[in-house]
Amino acid sequence: MANSPTSIKDQLSKFQQTLFGRQKYVKNEYQSYGLELAKELGDWKNRALYIRMAKNMDRKILEKARYFIKDQTHGTIQTPYKLFMWKIKELRNSSK
Repeated sequence: MANSPTSIKDQLSKFQQTLFGRQKYVKNEYQSYGLELAKELGDWKNRALYIRMAKNMDRKILEKARYFIKDQTHGTIQTPYKLFMWKIKELRNSSK
């Protein structure tokens, strides 16, 4: 039996460990969302900034900026986190 079935609980814990590393400290939804943003943008050292943004900013603006980055051709953006911050600024200015 090379591929024995594993339980769903084991698979979920394995997924959480690979996704966030220290998952046990995430207690709120906005923390999880902020960490997900940091991982997608490749800016793990500023993860506290993304958590704060997820807590305090309108989620619609964050989602629009996130999808703007995802829609770009892969490999053309050298620093996606800078483009993300620029798009956030543009969306906030246009909503005023």
